[in-house]
Amino acid sequence: MSVTELEKHSPADSLANIRLTDADAHIDPPHHFWKEYLPAHLRDLAPVIEEGEEHDWVVFEGKRRPLFILNNQAGRSDRNYKAKGKLAELHQTSTPAQRLADMDRDGVTTAILFGGGPLGTSNSELYIESFRAYNRFLADFCAADPKRLVGVAYLPMRDVNETVSLLREAIALGHRSVNMPAFPQAADGISTSAKAGNIQMAAGAALAGDPSSTDFYWQPVFEPLWREIVDNDIAVTFHLGGRLPRFGEPQHFLPDLLMSKLAMAEPVAMAIFGGLFDRFPTMRWGIIESGVGWMSWATDYMDKTWEKQRFWSGCDIKNPPSHYMDANIWGSFIHDRTGVLNRNLPGGRNIMWSSDYPHSETCWPNSRGSIAHDMQDIPLDDVRQIVDLRARSFFRVD
Repeated sequence: MSVTELEKHSPADSLANIRLTDADAHIDPPHHFWKEYLPAHLRDLAPVIEEGEEHDWVVFEGKRRPLFILNNQAGRSDRNYKAKGKLAELHQTSTPAQRLADMDRDGVTTAILFGGGPLGTSNSELYIESFRAYNRFLADFCAADPKRLVGVAYLPMRDVNETVSLLREAIALGHRSVNMPAFPQAADGISTSAKAGNIQMAAGAALAGDPSSTDFYWQPVFEPLWREIVDNDIAVTFHLGGRLPRFGEPQHFLPDLLMSKLAMAEPVAMAIFGGLFDRFPTMRWGIIESGVGWMSWATDYMDKTWEKQRFWSGCDIKNPPSHYMDANIWGSFIHDRTGVLNRNLPGGRNIMWSSDYPHSETCWPNSRGSIAHDMQDIPLDDVRQIVDLRARSFFRVD
């Protein structure tokens, strides 16, 4: 029976009563948290917010830039969206109580929390310590209600041994999921060919790594990291990063936003064709905020091209790409009717709903309305998988 039929004939068992697990919500930490969580000798290097007339300013490492607020537009009319603004204009999300209240308003039971680190600094020590500081802040934030607030730790990928060390620290804090750059980072962790005007290079490198890198995640040098991840049953996520949108630049933003989703096919395809999942068949990768409607098409295309091109290219993976897409790759979407309709096709089976709260694509505070639109005429058991159970399984939420 479809959601529409159930809501007509059995309101008590309708979509309104389905539990929601948000596979991609964002934490928006207070700007002063760096001074509280960085090591004492680095706290004076933390960013400072200065009040301005049209917008506030972020003062950091001798530079003064406008406060960018496009990632915090929850509750604002789309006609009133703006890229730059003041702290006073932000939707207040920085405490667990505020976050839980907004989840209650939206009917969300559990939120998987991304975002907030690291600092876009050129100081190598400060850069790595900002990963640690954010992961500690996140653990403390989620401790307020660990069944409802589930954090994803952030890791750099400039050196495998360093990443393994930070992974162990994150696990000790209680984190069960980690977010990594879409590609390995340069040796300094900061230099990258993925550049966007309103994203500081080091911060962009934490999302994208270096797309022009000659290192690839399927290479043997990274195997100690993947083994540690598999041995500890950790979920790995990549939060976009295949291509960085030029936020705040109207002439580029809309086409870039589309391409930022589709570009996530590249790191996934590289791992599959490189045989990574043959060596680590139980590893779980999630491509977050990528949209999912394209995944079944990409899967079919990879199968057919692999069948024709595998011999001369020397691609001797054990199974067709569709096997790994269904066994190892998950994806999250905000609004994606096409992905929902493709839910039973190879590559489309591991899709997870998300709200993207409080970013500019968010469906908050009308997530159930957005879900009802995407899930029209979809069997209720399938809906439960997409909006709740699948994310709980991927992120190992009790």
